Amino acid sequence: MERVTNPRLPLLGPPNRRVVFAALALAVGATLSACTSGAPASSSAAAAGSGDSAPAAAVTPGGDGAGTAAIVPKASALHWSACTGSLAGAQCSSLPVPLNYADPDGRKITIALSMIPATAPVAKQQGVLLVNPGGPGAPGRSLAAAAAAGLSPQVAATYDIVGFDPRGVGGSVPALSCDPGFLNGVQPNDIPANAAAEQVLIGRAKAYAADCEQRDGWLLPYLTTVNTARDLDQIRAAFGVQKISYYAFSYGTYLGQVYGTLFPGRVRRMVLDSTVDPTGAWYEDNIEQDYAFQGRMNAFFAWTAKYDSAYHLGTTQAQVEAAYYKVRAELAKTPITGQNGPLVGPDELDNTFVIGGYLTTVWPAFAQALSQYVVGGSGSGLADQYQEWGTTPANEFAVYNAVECADVNWPRNWAKWQSDTERVYKTAPFEAWDNAWFNAACAFWPFKGPAEPFKVDGAGLPPILMLQGTLDPATPYAGAQNAHRLLPSARMVVVEGGGDHGQSLETPPNACVQNYLNAYLATGAVPGRAGLVNATCPAPADPTPGD
Repeated sequence: MERVTNPRLPLLGPPNRRVVFAALALAVGATLSACTSGAPASSSAAAAGSGDSAPAAAVTPGGDGAGTAAIVPKASALHWSACTGSLAGAQCSSLPVPLNYADPDGRKITIALSMIPATAPVAKQQGVLLVNPGGPGAPGRSLAAAAAAGLSPQVAATYDIVGFDPRGVGGSVPALSCDPGFLNGVQPNDIPANAAAEQVLIGRAKAYAADCEQRDGWLLPYLTTVNTARDLDQIRAAFGVQKISYYAFSYGTYLGQVYGTLFPGRVRRMVLDSTVDPTGAWYEDNIEQDYAFQGRMNAFFAWTAKYDSAYHLGTTQAQVEAAYYKVRAELAKTPITGQNGPLVGPDELDNTFVIGGYLTTVWPAFAQALSQYVVGGSGSGLADQYQEWGTTPANEFAVYNAVECADVNWPRNWAKWQSDTERVYKTAPFEAWDNAWFNAACAFWPFKGPAEPFKVDGAGLPPILMLQGTLDPATPYAGAQNAHRLLPSARMVVVEGGGDHGQSLETPPNACVQNYLNAYLATGAVPGRAGLVNATCPAPADPTPGD
C-alpha cells in the first residue's frame, strides 16, 4: 500500500512506495510560526511554543500513570556513539533482536538506531519518543533529527528522540535486496497494450517473487508489521523504561496501531499523522488509494490550467490531462535519454508525477518540466524531476513487498487483480495499473500470510492524537476514520482540504497543526470535542508558479 518512499524522508501509500519523506526533510531547520487566531493550544502553550492561551476545547488528561523513573532512561543497555555521514549530529547504536519471536533464543538480526538526546533537566524530561516516517521499507534514522528540528525546541528538549531502520531496512542487518537491478533502466509500460504485454509484466512479478525467495527466503516470513512492533518493544526494554511515546507517519501509523494493540500498557503518548486503514490491509487499501490519487492528479491538472499563462498546457483540467497523456504516449515510443541511455519512459513519468499527490509544493516544478517538454521540446526538466523524485531504492522496494506480502494473504488468482484493475482504470486511470504492478509480486509470493489483516484494538490506550488531511491520497480520509473508530481514546485534528500526505513538520509549517502537536507532546492535551472530527485546521494555500 504505501509504496516505498523517495530517499529523503517519507510516508505511506500505494505510492507509498516513495512516501514523501521529502516533505519532512525539507522541514529540517524550518522556523515554526506562532499560532494564528483560532489555532490550537493547551494550558502549556508557553512550553509548547504557542503564544496563545488554551482554547476551551482543549482537554489535558490526568497523569499517565508513569512517573519519571518509569519513562526516563537511567539504566539503558544501549551503547551510543557519534553518527557519521548523513546522520552526523545524532548518536547511533544498534540492537540485536530475535528473528523469530516464537524462538527468542534463536537467530538474531540487528536494528539500527539513531538518537537526538533530551537536553532538558532530568526532572522535566519525558522519556523516549520513537519516530517512524512510513514505508514499509523506509529507513527512519534521519527522522530523529528532522523531528527534533521541526518540533518546538522546548518540547523537543524533553524527549530522547529515537529513529530506527526497521528490520530488513537500510542500516539494519541484514538489509533485504531481492533483485538489485529490477528497477534499473526504463521499465515496461505499466498500462498493458494487449494480453502479450500483460504477460510480460506478470512474468516480471513472478520472477521478482522467485528472486526474493532464492536470495533471502529464510528472512521473508519474519518481515511482518507484527514482528516490527515487537522490535519496538525490544527497543523500549533496551532503554530500561516501562513506557515509550511514539510519533509516526503513513505506514508508521499502522505499525503504531499494531504496537498499541499488542502492548497497550507500554504506550505513554502516540501521534498518528496520516493514518492507514487497518481493515483494508493491504489489497483493498491499495484500491482505495487509486481513487484518491486520481483526485489529487485532477487537482494538479486543474491547478496547471489555472496558470496557463505560465505553462501553456491548456486552460482546462481536461486539456492539461490530455497534454500529460500525450507526453506519456510519446515517451512510450521514444524515452528521454540520460548519460547512460534511456532514462524516462511512461512508467518513470508516472512514478515522478505521483509525488504531486503526496506533496503540492512540487506542482510548480512538475508543471514547468511538462511545459518544457510540450512547448519547448526539451526533456531535461522531466529527467531532472525523475532523478529527484521518481526513483525507488532497491532495498525499499524489496522490504515494501516483503512486509505487505507477509502481513496478510493477497489474492492468488490473477484474474481478480485484472478484473479489479480494469474496473478502477475506468474512472481512476492514473494509479490503477501502476499500483497493481507495484504490488503484483504478492500474487506470487513464496508463502501465504494470515487470511485476515491484523485486528487492531485500541482498548486500554491513553489519549492519542491523530492528524489527517481530508484529501490525502495515500491514506484516504475515510480509511483514517475507520482507524479512528478502532481507537476510542484517539482525537483527530482534521485539516480541511488538506491534500498533502503528512500534516505536521511541513514547510512552510501549518501553525495550527504544529500547535496541536506541540501541546500534546508537552502535556498530553487533546481536543475535547466529541465525535470523529475533534478539531479542525485550515489547509495551506496551494503554491503559485515560481514557488
